Amino acid sequence: MVGLHSSDPATPYLSTWARVPGFETDHLEKALYEERSVIRMLGMRRTMWVVPRNLAPVLHHSSTTALVGRERRRHIKMIEEAGIAEDGGAWTERVSAATVEALGREGEATASELVALVPDLGERITFYKKDGSILGIAGMSTRILFLLATEAKVVRGRPLGTWLSSQYRWATMSDWLGGPLPELDPVESSETLLRSWLLVFGPGTELDIKWWTGWPVTKVRTTLQSLGAVEVGLNGVTGYLHPDDADSVDDVEPWVSLLPSLDPTTMGWKERVWYLGDLATQLFDRNGNAGPTVWVDGRVVGGWGQRPGGEVVFDLLVDVGSEAEQSIAARAADLESWLGDKRITPRFASSHEKRIRAS
Repeated sequence: MVGLHSSDPATPYLSTWARVPGFETDHLEKALYEERSVIRMLGMRRTMWVVPRNLAPVLHHSSTTALVGRERRRHIKMIEEAGIAEDGGAWTERVSAATVEALGREGEATASELVALVPDLGERITFYKKDGSILGIAGMSTRILFLLATEAKVVRGRPLGTWLSSQYRWATMSDWLGGPLPELDPVESSETLLRSWLLVFGPGTELDIKWWTGWPVTKVRTTLQSLGAVEVGLNGVTGYLHPDDADSVDDVEPWVSLLPSLDPTTMGWKERVWYLGDLATQLFDRNGNAGPTVWVDGRVVGGWGQRPGGEVVFDLLVDVGSEAEQSIAARAADLESWLGDKRITPRFASSHEKRIRAS
């Protein structure tokens, strides 16, 4: 899957459950926090991912490093406009260095613990709407840790609570992995990332690739050319395959799946009509984030949710026939049993999921 979306803490676990027979949450927790064979990090489109350790430097040098300059300039402007410091750059450098030093000294720390160690992290910026009302408040601990994450200097460790918690401990990247991320050539990293995407999600269009990677279209085209990507027809537009993946594909057995919000398959392409039909307005939020979806034989046919009492229920928006519906019901019962007393509330819930949960 190249990587698992991790902006919603439940997604990596539910995505893995959907694909791996016998999967339990402690399997992924062991890989993340003990073996550290996979890592949670910022990647394409400023998004959190869980990726194999060997792909971490690929994501960083192909995609995340492009965020550094833009995010730092934006941050410095906010610091100065809020009156926190006249020289926002110097303030940011000093507080960033103090934060890394504190983490190196403590080993791991939460954001609130870091505020006690580096008091400047307690500064806050208030954002206002045009009418003067408050839009939101951003704490400097959040902003500085985000900047340091784009630079691969810090990494999220264990959550404070269960695997559903969105509050994490932090550590330096060097302490977490036993050293900094390896230096890689950005061009080679981009080729490796796009090769991985093509082998998993191809064929796809330029627009699919541009959206998924967050790259400018010129970089997409240059990298496709360097890989020798094969052009194929996709309903009147040009798609691309990796040259090692151009053979015809055998038919597969019928299958059903319940995929979580932001699942990497649901979010794998920008042009989604071929597997989503006209269901986008119901199953995605207005920012393009996917809610929980029900799949039958490679197409989205509805959504699912969990009621407050724990029942996993689904609602089909396409007629799939009685046999497939029975298979979906059995899969929903399996998921309900697997979740036990855990309750899933997607951070990016679709209107359809909200209706299911409230029904």
